[in-house]
Amino acid sequence: MAATSNISPLSSSSSLSKPISKNHSFSLNTPQKNPFSLLPKPLQNPSSFPCSYVCHTQKPDFTISSKNPISDFFPTDKNEGGSAFIDGDDDKPREECGVVGIFGDPEASRLCYLALHALQHRGQEGAGIVAVNNDVLQSITGVGLVSEVFNESKLDQLPGEMAIGHVRYSTAGSSMLKNVQPFVAGYRFGSIGVGHNGNLVNYRALRAMLEENGSIFNTSSDTEVVLHLIAISKARPFFLRIVEACEKLEGAYSMVFVTEDKLVAVRDPHGFRPLVMGRRSNGAVVFASETCALDLIEATYEREVYPGEVLVVDKKDGVQSVCLMPHPEPKQCIFEHIYFALPNSVVFGRSVYESRHIFGEILAAEAPVDCDVVIAVPDSGVVAAIGYAAKAGVPFQQGLIRSHYVGRTFIEPSQKIRDFGVKLKLSPVRGVLEGKRVVVVDDSIVRGTTSSKIVRLIKEAGAKEVHMRIASPPIIASCYYGVDTPSSEELISNRMSVEEIREFIGCDSLAFLPSDSLKKMLSSDSSKFCYACFSGEYPVMPREVKVKRVGDFLDDGLNGPFDSIDGGWIQGPRNLNTEKEIDPLYQKTNI
Repeated sequence: MAATSNISPLSSSSSLSKPISKNHSFSLNTPQKNPFSLLPKPLQNPSSFPCSYVCHTQKPDFTISSKNPISDFFPTDKNEGGSAFIDGDDDKPREECGVVGIFGDPEASRLCYLALHALQHRGQEGAGIVAVNNDVLQSITGVGLVSEVFNESKLDQLPGEMAIGHVRYSTAGSSMLKNVQPFVAGYRFGSIGVGHNGNLVNYRALRAMLEENGSIFNTSSDTEVVLHLIAISKARPFFLRIVEACEKLEGAYSMVFVTEDKLVAVRDPHGFRPLVMGRRSNGAVVFASETCALDLIEATYEREVYPGEVLVVDKKDGVQSVCLMPHPEPKQCIFEHIYFALPNSVVFGRSVYESRHIFGEILAAEAPVDCDVVIAVPDSGVVAAIGYAAKAGVPFQQGLIRSHYVGRTFIEPSQKIRDFGVKLKLSPVRGVLEGKRVVVVDDSIVRGTTSSKIVRLIKEAGAKEVHMRIASPPIIASCYYGVDTPSSEELISNRMSVEEIREFIGCDSLAFLPSDSLKKMLSSDSSKFCYACFSGEYPVMPREVKVKRVGDFLDDGLNGPFDSIDGGWIQGPRNLNTEKEIDPLYQKTNI
């Protein structure tokens, strides 16, 4: 398994989501010295700037001890979570990646390793950790799963009390080793590392501008432009370099940065991708894409990183909160609740398990059918299927058994076996299905090819009827905010009616979760979610985007031709953005 350890140089001339926890452990100690005193005078007066939440500084009590050092490692299921492959067709949208940051724990890199295990479902192509020790940033990255990239000896090379980590599935940039994050770069004021979850829709324009001014890029990832923007910024102090860089970004980004003495977490003004903050019992501060990562390393959830917020953590001043810029209404990715996040996570202030259970209940109420048994397409359809069965009063059973021991590649038999890839992943249980009227619940349909194979498997196992129920509205448009979806011509719901899809799949009936019912279930929070993949209405218009087109080259992460990297860039829709441009502002206050 390829892995690298290096520090690479950088060449460059409204009210927001409410915290879930009712009991906060925030310290209200004010730092003796205000590090923001170097701000221009207008920026020192927070009352002069519109920002719909209070920005503040909190001083944690860091102790340099670990109550329960973690040194035992365990393998993880390669395909655990929402992003599991079903066959080589990979007929599911895929989340780009997951990030984690830890400050103030002597076991930082090991805790980071375990947190990445919990986030493995968000990306399986590559993993990396950057740790800081004696003001030196040390990086280890590799292609593959977390358990394949790291071992005891690798983690021994990453001492220190501060670390960031990343698991990757790429939407911008080929999956070559050099694109595996976190990225580390040296510039005139020191070194900086970054891990990014999301996708920048103005990446090409930013890169062209930077290259014209002399920047040299080492990767094809959109994340690298952020490092260059920070390097050319003349703002002081350091966190204002990040603010200034982020003001130029458009699209989705939840990022963690690390320097010689600071950990920084940033979320874009729309809050497309999740990012939460927690704290361990020894005072260590933790940032992660999902709360399931906090749970694994015994960190207590405190709150979300707010859309448009920059959180700066260091030993001197604790946790400082900065409003990045005035922000529009949040547009959080609804697919986190439908598919991406693990059921045991709390995302955007809501339990993912409860959301999916209700999706199933809605389907049972609005698209009922006489049936004998309810089954799920494992694993992402399970909770919705349980909700459907409970509402319909029909038993839920395991009609499909999924193999947890199949990797991404396999040796096909010389004699062609129909639906070989699906059969390798899913095995029907004849005793559950034979002679039964079966409701099959899945989270989504993208191309429809895998769904048709699953229906065929179930019927071949003796099912009398097969009724598909989909716990999301039809996907008719590509996502440009950090989710890998096919181009619109490949999306079956973009080309066919529900009845045409039913005929293509071969099921006896088909129903999707109605969009109106989804929004009604979200109640007053419905306007805070992004539904672009269901409606084609984009909160931030993509001008230059990368989506997979029919016939696009897909490499194995190591051996593909270099010219394939940017082969998926196409011109995005134009003249549809009705949003007013907002002058970037930021503010800071102390408690």
